[in-house]
Amino acid sequence: MNEQAVRQMKACFQPGKQIHIVGIGGVSMRALACVLHDRGIRITGSDISATVFTEELVAQGITVYIGHKAENVGKADCVIRTAAAHDDNPEIIYAREHGIPVFERAEAWGVLMRDYKNAICVAGTHGKTTTTGMITHIFMEAKRDPTVMIGGYMPLLHAAHRVGKGGDIIAESCEYYNSFLNFCPTVAIINNIEAEHLDFFKDLDEIKATFRKFAEMVPADGFLIANGDDETVMDTLKGLPYRTFGLGESNDIHPVNVSPDWKHCTVICDGKKYCDITIPNYGKFNLMNAIGACAVSWCMGIDGETVSKGIAGYQSVGRRQQLKGHCNGADVYDDYAHHPSEVKALIEGMRTMGYKRIVTAYQPFTFSRAATLFDKFVDALSTADVTVMCEIHPARETNTYGISSKDIAAKIPGCVYFDTVPEVAEYLRSIARPGDAILTTGGGPIVKAGEAICEPEE
Repeated sequence: MNEQAVRQMKACFQPGKQIHIVGIGGVSMRALACVLHDRGIRITGSDISATVFTEELVAQGITVYIGHKAENVGKADCVIRTAAAHDDNPEIIYAREHGIPVFERAEAWGVLMRDYKNAICVAGTHGKTTTTGMITHIFMEAKRDPTVMIGGYMPLLHAAHRVGKGGDIIAESCEYYNSFLNFCPTVAIINNIEAEHLDFFKDLDEIKATFRKFAEMVPADGFLIANGDDETVMDTLKGLPYRTFGLGESNDIHPVNVSPDWKHCTVICDGKKYCDITIPNYGKFNLMNAIGACAVSWCMGIDGETVSKGIAGYQSVGRRQQLKGHCNGADVYDDYAHHPSEVKALIEGMRTMGYKRIVTAYQPFTFSRAATLFDKFVDALSTADVTVMCEIHPARETNTYGISSKDIAAKIPGCVYFDTVPEVAEYLRSIARPGDAILTTGGGPIVKAGEAICEPEE
């Protein structure tokens, strides 16, 4: 984003101005609307349908239009749009015809970050939301009153965002469409780098290149924190100054005395004990996220006792190893895991909880991901005791790949395929038994299958 555009946007971010937000009901867009509204800016917005989230915005005094129409823009000083709002959107067309500047969501967040002393950006292919959530808990425990933008509902915040008065902003930072290159990190953490979003990126090398650009944005007096156990991350950041975290003892921040279930450990920073932590979730990947959160907190000068308390009080973000209820004596969980590495790590984590069977119902999220990561999906889903496949959720795509979940199911021994979510639910109910962990996983409506089979609480 050039400096002229930055100046133009900052001029719009003043009390008394009016900003229209296209797609205001989205997670990041809601947070943006609330931050701007809190600054005394008049906010209007539109979305395709009314939800509890748009109703919450209305309750705060924000005007929300249902449906996209040119007249919704009104006399806005600028328009900010979600990535899903394309150039043929009537509100975008109107704005451009009338000389009203149109900005992207990520551009707006990047400009807002310039007003904070510390902009903590959490990046990586996996673990962004959980790590952001843990950092938020720690900063809240430290009474730092942060502003937060996260990709999921946080019980602590009763939302997926927070408008704070302190000098810190904590932001989940996604590489898709190079969004995070619009941000202004003073502290950046990179959890991992893997092939993902191959409908946008050409290959892993292109992904590494964009992460490299992101890392280079951290100022000399800031902190770049990197997963030292991830060879791709280390290769990407060659020559840059950074601090490492990870499970290996060669990292600047690492755990010792790790319990067999990965829930307890002592955290060492630069050779000295920093804190003892206990995390609520199971799995090595969750401990890695916690070590990353500790690394950020240590760099930011937060004491170890506060970190211990913050992580001990951490409540998972929605759809992260979330216990939904019970069915025929089985425990029903839901998780957003939609990349094969995430699915595999989730199943491995559940194994440590002592269940007799891990039953995984998976719905691929987008045709491109199912096609480009096909073999990895087969490998990951084969680690469950029982695998159930639901047809692909298209999201933003059309099936130009000619692929179906049935193709993945055919490669997994004993796997059962269904076309719809209700069919999956019916099957899960029929096979559920005591000692099972039933997991619904994926980015689409597969969550409804687990919710449908949960028995009412007595």
